[in-house]
Amino acid sequence: MHTNSWTADELPDLTGRTVVVTGAGRGLGLITARELARAGARVVLGVRDTDKARRAVADLPGTFDIRPLDVSDLTSVRAFADAWTGDIDILINNAGVMDIPAARTADGLDLQTTTNYTGPFLLTTLLLPHLTDRVVHVTSELHKQGKIDLDDLDWRTRKHNGMQAYQASKLAVVLFSLELQRRLTATGSPVRSVLASPGIARTSLAAQSKSNVVNRFTFLTNDPERGALSVLYAATQDVPGNAYVGPDGLGGFKGSPALRRPGRAGLDPAMAGRLWDATADLVGAGTR
Repeated sequence: MHTNSWTADELPDLTGRTVVVTGAGRGLGLITARELARAGARVVLGVRDTDKARRAVADLPGTFDIRPLDVSDLTSVRAFADAWTGDIDILINNAGVMDIPAARTADGLDLQTTTNYTGPFLLTTLLLPHLTDRVVHVTSELHKQGKIDLDDLDWRTRKHNGMQAYQASKLAVVLFSLELQRRLTATGSPVRSVLASPGIARTSLAAQSKSNVVNRFTFLTNDPERGALSVLYAATQDVPGNAYVGPDGLGGFKGSPALRRPGRAGLDPAMAGRLWDATADLVGAGTR
């Protein structure tokens, strides 16, 4: 389904709505926060560097609430969720890293997997009682090359490979959305779980990756403003549960937001259920 070159100018009036955006201090997250605030939303920026985020939004119109949140630190995730009161209309899990060297978090978990998937999993499940509309998970077309190892989600026994870990984390996000939507539907909840892929957006995300060479080829990529459109569309338009929004161009790399399909591996309900349980075991009780 194409969206006729939808732009941020078509955002609905979001006055009175509360949106949480993780990793919103720069890049696609900052653009997303800026546009949602411009449309009237109260935008909560969950960021590691609150001072930097304050400077980033200082001259922007709208209402911003900046709070400390490091999704790679499960203590920080729990503190953010514990401190929350009131409703959240939209949660956007935007924070992410790509193809970084092997590293462990304060919890002893793989840094890339935790930033891209495990932390957002915990954050979403903890905030679910507050959600009224939807959660948007930012994934990547590279999830189609991902492989999930349920026996080693956290890269403890396998030789670490930064790109493979990235691909697996983004596939895990897609499967998480599938299982989350199944659970929401089963309980009669009106909340939707939605996926958004920005395609290949020319941001600093892949700065340390060999894959960053693709950013030199502008004819293959979206600029950051256009890359954020898939996230904005997924967050505000009337899309079905577990919808996958991505660029309408060849391969989903570039273009305007459209409803697309994730890779086949992201549509496996049995794997999605097993992954949920494995992840819940990894992050602790209370998320099953």
